[in-house]
Amino acid sequence: MGATTTAPPATTAGPLPTPALPKRKRRGRRAGVDVRLSPYLYIAPFFVLFAITGLFPLLYTGWVALHDWDQIMGQGEFVGMDNFVAVLTGGAFWKAFTNTVSIFVLSSVPQIAAALLIATALDRNLRAKTLWRMGVLLPYVVAPVAVALIFSNLFADRFGLINSLLETVGMEPVRWHSDRFASHLAIATMVNFRWTGYNALILLAAMQAVPRDLYEQAAIDGANAWRQFWSITVPMLRPTIIFVIITSTIGGLQIFDEPRMYDQYGRGGADQQWQTLTIYLYELGWTRSDFGMASAVAWLLFLIIVGFGIVNYLFTRRIATAEGKKS
Repeated sequence: MGATTTAPPATTAGPLPTPALPKRKRRGRRAGVDVRLSPYLYIAPFFVLFAITGLFPLLYTGWVALHDWDQIMGQGEFVGMDNFVAVLTGGAFWKAFTNTVSIFVLSSVPQIAAALLIATALDRNLRAKTLWRMGVLLPYVVAPVAVALIFSNLFADRFGLINSLLETVGMEPVRWHSDRFASHLAIATMVNFRWTGYNALILLAAMQAVPRDLYEQAAIDGANAWRQFWSITVPMLRPTIIFVIITSTIGGLQIFDEPRMYDQYGRGGADQQWQTLTIYLYELGWTRSDFGMASAVAWLLFLIIVGFGIVNYLFTRRIATAEGKKS
């Protein structure tokens, strides 16, 4: 009698189930994802707002600049770079560019130098220092239109206070509205009056973060106040000075309120002697209704500001580095 074998029971179950992860391991994975993702979520609103209010208008302006765009008829035919060529080959653009650079240099250079000196004075042990610090900010809170109206009367050709004072001391009156350089000087004075105190407070805030031990050690070594200023204050303020120069460059090349309110017509003078790029842009868009050329000027102004900002950054960085090596 043969031995009987029993077949093993057929198995119908599939692959073995994966054992469930421990709760601690799943919690650790979620924490890792949260740590990696949270910083991007926190800064996402900024990039969303920048895309809506900054990047989209910039790209849309570039799209308009490539078309024959009228204020009433809207988008016309695609003209490519014709608007840029028409702007760059016209004399009005280069005249406005020269006026803008002239006013920018006359306003920014003395403005930053005066702000640095005022901040140094306010950093000393003065009586009622809070009152002085608030006082330098008062011109900034005055409306730019009010500043322009006051200074346009001060620099009036016939009955202005400045010309009356010049005549009192025996000097010839200046033609503030007809002479090109004189008009630039008057407009730059308005800009300096309004922005010097604001920049001085920014530099003052940076000065107060400089360790006082450095000044005490320099005084022990025999360095006078001027030497301490150039060897300690200026190198330590390099990032803040660069920031002030960059912001002054952006504001100075976009100047609009002061030259527009300098006379009652707001067109930059009878011969466009103080017409800036922003006034030229405004005239193309809202007076001639040529949004295509106005957008081309806007894009050229953007590129000019970027170029000036890079040059100022490299120039300031090189000066501050050279001063640091000397010290």
